[in-house]
Amino acid sequence: MRTALLAPALLMLGACASPLPKPDPQQAWIELYSSADTLLMADRLDDERWPDGRYFQVTPGEHELQTRFQFEVRSGASLGMQSEPLRMTCEITLHYKDFAPGQRYRIEARQMLMKAQAWLYDEQRNVLARGEVERCGTAL
Repeated sequence: MRTALLAPALLMLGACASPLPKPDPQQAWIELYSSADTLLMADRLDDERWPDGRYFQVTPGEHELQTRFQFEVRSGASLGMQSEPLRMTCEITLHYKDFAPGQRYRIEARQMLMKAQAWLYDEQRNVLARGEVERCGTAL
């Protein structure tokens, strides 16, 4: 079990160690943000696997962005013993029709009990789209 969890963690560390590519001015750049105790990763662009979980870079126009959001949920103590936190993963989809070339966008996510919320913002912090939580669970 630990080996199965170790491989994705090492891949993520390798991705974090490499520098981000320079944004293409002909495309839109989407960064991802979540609090320090959570993890938000780019997963799919228009239903195709995205190769780098740290950002999206898209052509102008309409796109569907799929992300994975991970966080821990602490359950209450039972019989005086503290239980282990649950590691939740939520798949969140954002759809936006008007990505513009050279513009920067930001997806932010946060946990809400055992669910999640996410928004797409432009550079002026205007909400452009709200994420749709496809599913959340401990075994995703």
